[in-house]
Amino acid sequence: MNVPIQPTPPPGSLHAWILACRPATLWAAVAPVAVGGAVAFGVGGFRLGPAVAALLGAILIQIGTNFANDVFDFEKGADTAERLGPTRAVQAGLLTPGQMRGGMAVAFALAFGCGLFLVHALGGLGSWPAGWPILLIGVAGIAAGIAYTGGPYPLGYHGLGDLFVILFFGFGAVGGTVYALAARVPETAWWAAVPMAGLSTAILAVNNLRDRETDAKAGKRTLAVRLGATGARWEYTLQLLVSYLTPPLLLARGLAPWPVLAPLVTLPLAVELLRRVWRQEGRALNPCLGGTARLLLLYSVLFAAGLAGLGVG
Repeated sequence: MNVPIQPTPPPGSLHAWILACRPATLWAAVAPVAVGGAVAFGVGGFRLGPAVAALLGAILIQIGTNFANDVFDFEKGADTAERLGPTRAVQAGLLTPGQMRGGMAVAFALAFGCGLFLVHALGGLGSWPAGWPILLIGVAGIAAGIAYTGGPYPLGYHGLGDLFVILFFGFGAVGGTVYALAARVPETAWWAAVPMAGLSTAILAVNNLRDRETDAKAGKRTLAVRLGATGARWEYTLQLLVSYLTPPLLLARGLAPWPVLAPLVTLPLAVELLRRVWRQEGRALNPCLGGTARLLLLYSVLFAAGLAGLGVG
């Protein structure tokens, strides 16, 4: 069967900008906010306006980070014609570095605006300490999004990208969302952040496993480059393991009712992805990358539904 070739969007077009946003990656921003919102709902602290602002802010930080990665990876020589993953806008000539930097600035500025709304919803800047943690988390997230591939010590080039994802797509996103909605962070939120951190980092682990050879040539010392293929595969395995152990632990600790076990129905998908990650190399890992993103989506929807019914903090 012939696979239709996707047409290349015209340079500077709306389609080019949409491609640069990397829509498939945005679930990594949506998932922890959904789970954080479910925790807040479970403890009686859910508010629709702040929830929408938190979601938009997370998506905008993800888009800004994607734009930053696109331009900085190109300028550092990590994105070349040898690239095994999806098209990158600057490397493909669809957007100029200047355009991408401008888009990055707009995305981060809008994300900061969402943060200011959340601060206001928590009592304003003058209400110490209510709104300040949200502002600090947002600013740190923006700074880390730039520092991931930019600046004098790019995190992704020194094997710290995985830690960045754990902190900001796991604990920061879930805990920050719960705090923005409920003005406190119950114990449940910390546990709920674990699988969001694990599955989001698993996406990065597959990406870096696929790209480890071209990254090594460009001097990008990701964890997969440092640990090698076997180490990267074990990282992926451990991230899935902790993600699937968390719901039973929440139930055992009395922090959630039995519906929190709903994500376990996705275990067959996780096992199949794990099997393929251990057997495949290079471009063949692209479906595993997309599959892990879909796993995060399915898991987070079921996890959020289970958590929303809890009545303890």
